[in-house]
Amino acid sequence: MQPTKTLATMALLALAAAASAQGVETVTPDRARANFARPITLAADDVRAFPAPPTGFADARPGVAAGRVEEFSYASGVTGTRRSASVYLPAGYSAEKRYPVLYLLHGIGGNEHEWRGYVRAPQVLDNLIADGKALPMIVVTPNGRALPDDRSPPADRVFTAEHAAGFAKFERDLLDFLIPGVEAKYPTLGDRRQRALAGLSMGGGQALNFGLAHLDTFAWVGGFSSAPNTKPAAELLADPAAARRQLALLYLSCGNKDGLINVSQGVHRALKTSDIPHVWHVDEHGHDRDSWAENLFHFAQQLFR
Repeated sequence: MQPTKTLATMALLALAAAASAQGVETVTPDRARANFARPITLAADDVRAFPAPPTGFADARPGVAAGRVEEFSYASGVTGTRRSASVYLPAGYSAEKRYPVLYLLHGIGGNEHEWRGYVRAPQVLDNLIADGKALPMIVVTPNGRALPDDRSPPADRVFTAEHAAGFAKFERDLLDFLIPGVEAKYPTLGDRRQRALAGLSMGGGQALNFGLAHLDTFAWVGGFSSAPNTKPAAELLADPAAARRQLALLYLSCGNKDGLINVSQGVHRALKTSDIPHVWHVDEHGHDRDSWAENLFHFAQQLFR
């Protein structure tokens, strides 16, 4: 299910609302608009780490075997409900094999279908796997809004504290209920070196917040166009030595036309100061699916090597 342009526009204006749940800043609709209208100042190293993907990289290709997507249901002790996630199983999937797992998180206006419908993640992965550029993997796209009513809210509820808090509450839902549920049902490798976490926008902030706080669970972490819910660098990098020792890959990206680029720039510069290896990729897009599809293309090729 592809979000409408109206929903996408609303989500862009709303992303910064979730910062209030982390105590980062007090956000109103006007503040959210101001965040996207911030002047963009690029430094010398705010450039591409990779060339642009080939034309059609996110389109279904004739002759390429498609993976399948199915719904996964699990009981959450955080919400007290059964919750749903979308699970991508690569072409040739077999219960007799074991697979690494990538967890992909959506934006503030999205849900578990955003990566599939709006970004077209299955097509990106199908093509990469068929070309031998990415390893076959299971990809889980959950609903990152850990509330009893986890539906995408109407416009008048996007800026509520309850809605924003649901994204912070997802940390326990992910670690204590979703991951154990996935590993009980699917043939996963079940090791931190075989588990990745990434997200777009609001989900990018979640991925950095949760992934860097739980390096015993995730060795591969990616934040694409991360929103202002991203914790301050001093909190994200509380133990630089552990990050240097345990991370297989930390990947940051943003578009150079994205008013939220200052969030990712701040994390990147703190990583440089702390001498923590990472990828910093700045493309020519805004806060949009073109950037997110491209960065999934680049990120997926590096995973689980």
